Amino acid sequence: MTTATGKDPSAHGGGALKAGTVVAALFAVCLAQIGLAMPATLNGTFQEVFEPTSSQLTWISDCSLLPITVLELTCGVLGDLFGRKRLLLGGAVMLAVGEAVSAAAHGIGVMWTGQIIAGIGCAALFPTTLAMLVAGERSPARRARMIALWAAVLSTGNFLAPLLGGITATYLQWRWAFTIVVVLALGDAVITHLSAQDSRSPAGRSLDPLGQTTVGLGLCALLFGVIQGASDGWGSATVVGAFVLSAVCIAAFVAVELRVRNPLLRLDLFRSRNFALASAVTVVGMFAFLGTAYAISLRMGPIQGQSSMRTAVAFLLLSGLTIFLLPLTHRLMGALEPRWVLGLGFLLMAVGDFLAGRMPITDSALPSLIVPMGLVGVGFSFAVSAVTATAVETVPHSLAGMASATTSMLRDFGFTLGPAVIGAIATANAVHHFGGTLASSTLGAADQEKAHAILSSGGPVAVLHADPSASGLAFKALGHAYAVGFEVCAAAALVCCLVTVLLLRSAQRSEAPALAEPARPAAI
Repeated sequence: MTTATGKDPSAHGGGALKAGTVVAALFAVCLAQIGLAMPATLNGTFQEVFEPTSSQLTWISDCSLLPITVLELTCGVLGDLFGRKRLLLGGAVMLAVGEAVSAAAHGIGVMWTGQIIAGIGCAALFPTTLAMLVAGERSPARRARMIALWAAVLSTGNFLAPLLGGITATYLQWRWAFTIVVVLALGDAVITHLSAQDSRSPAGRSLDPLGQTTVGLGLCALLFGVIQGASDGWGSATVVGAFVLSAVCIAAFVAVELRVRNPLLRLDLFRSRNFALASAVTVVGMFAFLGTAYAISLRMGPIQGQSSMRTAVAFLLLSGLTIFLLPLTHRLMGALEPRWVLGLGFLLMAVGDFLAGRMPITDSALPSLIVPMGLVGVGFSFAVSAVTATAVETVPHSLAGMASATTSMLRDFGFTLGPAVIGAIATANAVHHFGGTLASSTLGAADQEKAHAILSSGGPVAVLHADPSASGLAFKALGHAYAVGFEVCAAAALVCCLVTVLLLRSAQRSEAPALAEPARPAAI
């Protein structure tokens, strides 16, 4: 989203920030991050309750991530045009409704529905909360402090999310995790209605419905093809049709954006070599991070059968360190060019993922996670803080806001790809590995036929849980498959490091950089 960086004569409802506005906005962004990040710690529980296939489990994560990627920029425009208080109130209510549906889910389809609704609410809350806080401050120093506070509170939500999921699923009941978010989101809606002040900035802003439609359909079709390809077959009519539809819609999106007056995405930004490279490493690097998070959640949950509380420890190492590393990150950003901080972050992520790929699947000890997941977590903390600054410093001052918004969208797209691509790679690898070992095993023909039938209908995870005679083979196949997933993430992070350090150049702009939206920590 684009935030105002100075006085805007078209803005309405400005003035000094009221305490109620600050409380409502900060509370909302913390809740949105909790709601978005929490379900990943419950993948093991979801496997037991819903008995999904691998692709169905992947959709739980991406049903909330995809609406954010597709709708975040449009929600920022809606707030500017029609009032941010209204959007903040609506987003909080949507989050509450989505989490209520998820809490009541007794089938995987209902869980998907709840996460889609919650994702739409988060898409409204993330840009609106920051815009409300920035719009009420005229001093650049005070705006910078408000942005830092917003980022810190969001990081706090990222820290609290695995704790909420782990504690409720381990010691209470998993539905309580969603119920608690429902109650808190409704409370934030009340605070917003009673005490938050409105603001808007309609000058130069307009909706791009055709661009929104084409990019939404294109990304949904792309994600469907990637996720379903591993289970339905890459040559199946539905998967091929999804990829064709995605290509057509994305081509139409590019054509639309080149012609509309106020595009959803400024494609001319990519004429800058540095911005194009920075955008590419944003997508690939954030894919590597969330792919790691998805791989560790599947390894510890459905495969090893560890509790949600133990899985939460891994997520604390991955995303909970960001808030504690903020002072160090700010010092590094002040002492070094952003591209060096970004390169360091990607390097640490690559090393951590490489070590994670070396962990035996039989190793379920928590201390074994500290070094690999800790390195990925520290690297991500550096990378996510530097990625927007690296992109924004490559464009003129007048385009800094749009560059920040574009980077935010690409970052969320990378997050969305993480579970989809790693899930597809791991599933295909596990099916291939299990099929080979099953054929050479000592199991009788009847047992092999039974295992193949379960594999065809539910995938390797279903064999692990439903077929005692072949569960050992499935366990080894899944361990090998998700080790490959970690290695793919390591390779992606290493490529990002090399591109950042070797190909990105220092950008000298004639104007001072604008205040840009800080990089939002991952929605795991």
